[in-house]
Amino acid sequence: MYLKSPRLRSLLSVLIPALLIPAVVLAGAFLPGKTSYLWVSLAVAVLSLLLFVAGFEKKEIGTRRSVLVSVMIALCIVGRLIPFFKPVTALCVLCAIYLGAQAGFYTGALSALLSNFIFGQGPWTPFQMLAWGLIGLFAGLLAKPLQKSRVLLLLYGALAGVAYSAVMDVWSMLWMTGSPAPSAYLAALITALPHTALYVASNLLFLFLCAKPIGDKLQRIKIKYGV
Repeated sequence: MYLKSPRLRSLLSVLIPALLIPAVVLAGAFLPGKTSYLWVSLAVAVLSLLLFVAGFEKKEIGTRRSVLVSVMIALCIVGRLIPFFKPVTALCVLCAIYLGAQAGFYTGALSALLSNFIFGQGPWTPFQMLAWGLIGLFAGLLAKPLQKSRVLLLLYGALAGVAYSAVMDVWSMLWMTGSPAPSAYLAALITALPHTALYVASNLLFLFLCAKPIGDKLQRIKIKYGV
């Protein structure tokens, strides 16, 4: 799969993460039926793939990137098996920094979907896909400063932990009330503070330990294979 038109690729690169996927996730929260989230998750996965393909400037380079991103997704899935401290966010961030914003979104979204076949699918899955996807996307957009500064990278990791919790608390609010309710959202944020602190600590730990070794390997592969 390869999109030849640069204009179409640019349009999809903005439209999909900024409008289409958030709209699908939020609309899906109000769909009737106990299994409607499965269709929403599938729609987010397809849109994430289309976003990833929109980043292919050349077909052969896209194929090589696909192999690397598949490895990163596999590492994320295995990483979720680690108790308490999860490296998923850190891996999404590193993938995005070295392989591009689209790759970061795709890694985050697919890692959530595929790992939940182990941990359990549910209405929370599309929100996890959106949260990890956006964290990867923005990491890719900020790739240059994040590569140059370890302090900025760690700060981004800490903010990513807060952002992930904030997105998931939107689902918690809708699950509790069935409609937007600021008081319920605030209650969800406060209740989730211990989990948010754990997300932040986990991101800081894995980015501190893994940023250089994983980053160096990805950079060498990029140079060697022209990715």
